[in-house]
Parts: sequence; C-alpha cells; structure tokens
Amino acid sequence: MQMSQQQLSYRKRIDRVVNYIYDHLDEPIDLQLLADVACMSPYHWHRVYRAIQGETIAATVKRLRLHRAAGQLAHSKISIEEIAERSGYSSLAAFSRAFTQIYGQPPAQFRRAGAHVKLQEAIAQGEGHLYPVEIKTIEAQTLIGLPHQGDYMDIGRVFEPVFGWLGQAGLLPQMRHAMAIYYHDPDSVPEPDLQSFAGAVMEGDVEMPEHFQTRVVKGGRYAVLRYRGAYAEMADAYRWLFGTWLTTNGYELGDAPCVEAYRNNPREVSPADLLTDIYLPLAEV
Repeated sequence: MQMSQQQLSYRKRIDRVVNYIYDHLDEPIDLQLLADVACMSPYHWHRVYRAIQGETIAATVKRLRLHRAAGQLAHSKISIEEIAERSGYSSLAAFSRAFTQIYGQPPAQFRRAGAHVKLQEAIAQGEGHLYPVEIKTIEAQTLIGLPHQGDYMDIGRVFEPVFGWLGQAGLLPQMRHAMAIYYHDPDSVPEPDLQSFAGAVMEGDVEMPEHFQTRVVKGGRYAVLRYRGAYAEMADAYRWLFGTWLTTNGYELGDAPCVEAYRNNPREVSPADLLTDIYLPLAEV
C-alpha cells in the first residue's frame, strides 16, 4: 500500500521528533517544544505521535535513555551518579529502580557482573564455545532503509523511521526481517566516521518513499553467531567471534561487511531476551 502525501507528511514530522529526542537525551523533554518540532497543535500532537509510534513520548525517552545508560555502564568509566543525571533522573534510587525494571539488575551490579563482564573474562581465558556459531550459505538480499553515520549504538534513530514507514503503509506483514550492515570496525574508526545502514528485507515488490535507499547483502558463506542479550553488551560478542572463534577454526574472512539480523523487537521483549544473528562473511572454499 502506497502512503498518501498527507501520511508521508505526518511520518516525516514524527521522524523529526524522534531525531530531536536522540540529539537531546541529556536535556529535559519539553512537550511544547516537541510540538513545535512536529509543527502540530500542542493540544493534539502527542496523540498523533502515540498512534503512529505505538508508544508514548515518555516510553520512547525512557527506552532510549536506558539503552544509552546500559552502554555507558558496560563500556565507560562514567560514574553511575552522572549516568543517572544524564538519563534524566533526579535521584540515584529512581534511576536504579527504572534500570532494574528493564535490565533485571541494578546499575552497579550490571556494571560489575553483567554479561559483558563474564564475556570479557571468557575472552581473556580463550574459551572457544561461548556462543552457537553455524556456517551458512545465503542468497543475496536487498535491504530497503536508510544510511546512518556515527555511533552504532544510535542506529535506532534510522530504524525508527524505517519501521514507522512500514507500519503506517501496512507493510509489516511483508517484512521477512530487519537487518543492518556495519561497514567499519568501531575499535579502529573514529565514531563520527562510522558508516552503517538500517533496513528491512521484504517479500515481493514494495514502493518505498523517495528518500529511502537500498543496499544489497552479498550472498555467500557466513559464520552466523546467535547472540541473546542487550544490544549494549554485543560488542564483546564480536571480539570473541573475531579473536577466538575465527582464529581457532581456520576460516578465512570474506570481502564483505558484517551484517546483523534482528529476530525480535526491543519494544516487545526485555533486553536480556533480544535475539540477534551476527553474520561474519567467509571466503569461498
């Protein structure tokens, strides 16, 4: 189903709001200001947002702030007090309650003994069977979506409009799965220069908005790691895949970027239950 120009207009205005939220997570969220960003009446715009996005502004802000907080706890030395303040909580206790509700453990425990800590210890000890890895041959797949530049943890800012467009156009039943292509190693390329692409693989022909783009995931052999857990802790799974699994199994890397396929929805399951397939390209035999 092709969206009307009016539907596209509303979609673009909601996308502006989402981008504003990503850019101002450290600041108080002003509903009047967001109404101005959306160019809608302050009396009604939030109802439009909820109807299109499937969640309230408060739920969006909480989800994005806690996602960022988990990444900061796992991969930075920023104090928990500062992370709580940046996340918009007036007290450490309030932040701890909200974080525990979503991630299943308090922030201090998550930093001290989360899955990322256990994985780092296992990597140091050279454990070779931390995750299930299968060798698969896949056909080339075309993604419909949008490019992203910058921190990979922020790729959600382009997934939001992709899924919003699919939902508003009634195309979600045609989606096979969501995927992202990651072109660079975040440990060696400066964060502002990181390039990625967020999209969906669709069944059949789909008319997409003019500003959307396509990318092709190269067909061929891949090592596919099934990762279960929060996106914020997934960087260590990559390090294990490259540093332990690849070097002990004798495979040669293929000439293609890594790809992730997302098997469930972060709005519908807890971070601990998120399923992601990481595709590592392998050279043909």
